[in-house]
This record gives sequence, structure tokens and C-alpha cells, in this order.
Amino acid sequence: GYYSRYNRSNARFLDASGNEHRDVFDLRYAGKTGHADWDVESMVQSGHIGSKPIFAWAVGSLAGYTLDAPWSPRFGIQIDTASGDRHPNDGRVETFNPLFPNGSYFTLASYTGYANIIHIKPSITLKPSSRLALLAAIGFQWRETTGDAVYQQGNAIVPGTAGHGTRWTGMYAQLRADWTIAENLIGSVEAVHFQVSNSIRSVGGSNADYAGVELKYGW
Repeated sequence: GYYSRYNRSNARFLDASGNEHRDVFDLRYAGKTGHADWDVESMVQSGHIGSKPIFAWAVGSLAGYTLDAPWSPRFGIQIDTASGDRHPNDGRVETFNPLFPNGSYFTLASYTGYANIIHIKPSITLKPSSRLALLAAIGFQWRETTGDAVYQQGNAIVPGTAGHGTRWTGMYAQLRADWTIAENLIGSVEAVHFQVSNSIRSVGGSNADYAGVELKYGW
């Protein structure tokens, strides 16, 4: 568990603007027993933006079960939710601020941010060898509330979505391969297709595709 204080000048949210001061309370529990593994984290934020109080929250979870079978198949599930501002103009900020988000938490494509979101992602990971891991996943995303906007990385708002459209945001398919080339060198390939909802399409958004290659060297 931890506590932190976040300060930012000239912050802007749908329901407030001004100096932002957030108190962040976090509890995380991760572990493994037998073939099962899990990582669950809950966060609550209070404070104020200008003169308006903050109350926001988020829960993130990863869990999986690995079978004792060829290629060690692991069936995983990821479930995340982060609050949005349910009642704009009520003098209270409920939009969760991910602070310093890891853009690759959902996928390397990073199409959406960790605010006003419900995210469910089943996956399967196979290991044909000790050096190669293959992942296939499909993700489903909704807004926590239609009173708030759809958010991109960096808490950037998709213009025209706040207070409009349905909760359904879209879905994506992800394929990824990680190859340990040497003890300190890993190569990765990832492809993502994101299918946007009508709520995003109606404000000018469209489907998107991503492909990337990485080489990571560690020492």
C-alpha cells in the first residue's frame, strides 16, 4: 500500500480548472499459488482542483491460470474500471487521473486512456519454447459514465463525446510475440486492430490498426 500527493498547475477537466492537488491512496495484492496467478490494485483519489473537491477511484486486475500441458497455455483475464464525472457542473470532480500512465498497459497501440473506462480483456498465452511466448487477446471497452468523455492517453478528451452517445467505446484484437534472442536481448512484435463504436464514429473517429517491432537490451 502507498500514499502519494500529486500537484499540477493550470489543470483542466470538464468540471473544473485551476491548480490540481490530489491525495492518492493505493492498495495492491499480487501473488501466485499452484497454477493460478493474480495482481489486483485499487486506488482512491481525493483533493481539489481550484476550489472544487475531487473524489475519484479505479480498480485494476490481472489474473491467469496456466495448464500443465504442451506449450504451457495460460488463460488470462484483465478487468479494469476507472471513474468518470457522472454529474458535470455539480461542483465535484470524479474523473480519475492516472497521473503517469504506462501507455502499454492495455496494448502498445495505447488508443485509450485510464479514465472513465470499463475494460475487459480475455487472453491466451502459449510458450512453444522457453524463449518464445505468443499472446492472443481481445479487449472490450465501455465508459464508466456517459456524463464524461472518452479519454485518450494523457487524459486527452475525444472531442464531442462528453454527455453524448452510449457507454460502448469499442473493441480490439491483439497479437503479440516475445522472443528471448539472448540472455539480455528480447525481440517483440505486436499488432492491434481497434474497432470504434458509433459514439466515436459520429464525432469523426474511425477504426485503427497498429503494428510495431521492439528490441530490448538489458544489463
